[in-house]
Amino acid sequence: MSNNPPISGAGWEARLALTFTQQQHKTVLSQREQRGPLALQRPFYPEGGVCHGYILHPPGGVVGGDQLTIAVQVQPEAHALLTTPGATKFYRSAGLHAHQQQLFDINSGTLEWLPQESIYFPHTLSTISTDIHLQGNARFIGLEVHCLGRPASHERFDAGQVTISLRLHRDGKFLVMDKQRIHQLADLESSAGLRSNPVFATLIATPCNTETLEAVQNLCLNLADGLAGATLMREVLIVRYLGQHTATAHQLGRSIWALIRPQIIGKTATPPRIWST
Repeated sequence: MSNNPPISGAGWEARLALTFTQQQHKTVLSQREQRGPLALQRPFYPEGGVCHGYILHPPGGVVGGDQLTIAVQVQPEAHALLTTPGATKFYRSAGLHAHQQQLFDINSGTLEWLPQESIYFPHTLSTISTDIHLQGNARFIGLEVHCLGRPASHERFDAGQVTISLRLHRDGKFLVMDKQRIHQLADLESSAGLRSNPVFATLIATPCNTETLEAVQNLCLNLADGLAGATLMREVLIVRYLGQHTATAHQLGRSIWALIRPQIIGKTATPPRIWST
């Protein structure tokens, strides 16, 4: 394990690489590589053998020039649930781009990726890219919530660039490729964009079936705030939310997670303790 200072004038270069392995009916963190300001808090076991972990970014926010990489490997039969203790904030930039790369390699195991929301300040230049590689009967549930500006403080995202991409593979074959670009006001305001909604969220889960889809679609109806819809592609459930409040996005996403977890993973939902603090 090493800790390197940031690149002079160019932000932090940080990497956190984790490997989870099943040992005697319990998932353990078998390998950890840490460079720069990314860390994993001591694992918790609130539901027996499933390893719950909290990823920490001590600087408290991402600035222009930061290059962050989170790489997770889940070995056969292992089961990890990862979240963050708070929102990730992407601050305004004077010209340098910030990039967070997420690499998930799940080999016949289970990964649940359930971070708190990402908040993008006006004038940020940020890119988040996620690559998920599933092998064999690997299972995955992921929920990400994104917020442009700070609606609660009446701060509008009136300038900046945000690019969010996701690629999902199983056994080397593409299942889903998704990209969201907010590079001008039209991307935020147009009917083909976000329709002036500052909050959007995506839930990805696999493997799923039509029965799961129908149950999730019922949860997407009659929301107090915003719109949501669900679809099924090649046993991959995709749920999208668009609205005004991160609380509603989390509430919907976690309700769906609680509904589908027993069907996909065979375990009832046990929320991370950090969500209650």
